[in-house]
Amino acid sequence: MSSYVLCRNPDNDVRPWCHVMNGTEVSWQFCDVPRCSTCGIRRPQLKPRFKIAGGKSAHITSHPWTAAIFRVSRRTEYFRCGGTLISPCWVVTAAHCFHEESSPNALRVKLGRTMQIVPGVEEQSFRVESFHIHPQFDDFTFDNDIALLKLKSSSGSCAMETDSARPACMPVRDQTLPDWTECEISGFGKHAHNSPFLSKQLKEGHVRLYPDNLCSPERLSDRTVTDNMLCAGDPVNQDDACQCNIFFQGDSGGPLVCAVNGRMHLFGVISWGDDCGVKDRPGVYTRVTRYIDWIRQKTGIQLN
Repeated sequence: MSSYVLCRNPDNDVRPWCHVMNGTEVSWQFCDVPRCSTCGIRRPQLKPRFKIAGGKSAHITSHPWTAAIFRVSRRTEYFRCGGTLISPCWVVTAAHCFHEESSPNALRVKLGRTMQIVPGVEEQSFRVESFHIHPQFDDFTFDNDIALLKLKSSSGSCAMETDSARPACMPVRDQTLPDWTECEISGFGKHAHNSPFLSKQLKEGHVRLYPDNLCSPERLSDRTVTDNMLCAGDPVNQDDACQCNIFFQGDSGGPLVCAVNGRMHLFGVISWGDDCGVKDRPGVYTRVTRYIDWIRQKTGIQLN
């Protein structure tokens, strides 16, 4: 008869384990205990080292769900888009980043990276096993601009949870927050719309959710705005996400997270905008709450 002595996980194994007594012999086995969710929790935020246009520099431990997605060509990695870790093996991102990609083999996902081109101390790098573009993505209007990347892992456990890599929580289907709720964005996008370079360091910004009646074509150069989109911006400081142009994807695909019960939940995917950081012109985000069933179907993971 076996008896558990101590359930613990000092070596960051895939599950807590314990020593057990089998007759006169001591062995170990994984514990049959429920897994505690730590999604949306982070180490207390570090003070930014310097102010930059359209946000502040940040350390990855302040936004541990933020993924950096690269494309490999001729052994050189090129930054492609941002993403959000939602479980150890799955990242949510924007469909427009990858809808012309024919194979996941050239993609790499980096977790735990603060500097865009410099690996982090606790960085974890993954190949991509598969990606799923929303079947109704419209590359003209960017409606249904959402995609899923499955990380490839030899052990089956994929990302190891650390202070630098932790999933964001997922909202409930069709969940809404009050107008002007303050949320956060993060990514390696350009400092300004006309800048030729991406940010060298992870940036963060604070934006507020616009009322639906202000998320309209009139504020966005008459571009189409659908119910699958939400708007957010900072009417005071002009913090905003800089989305894609023909050369750079910028912040596209990255997270818009909002606090619910003290944990950060993924409510938006950075999608598009009319310029960036312009007063009274919000950024446009994919409304994640409309895709909970699709995400659950594709990933098989239990969402909140």
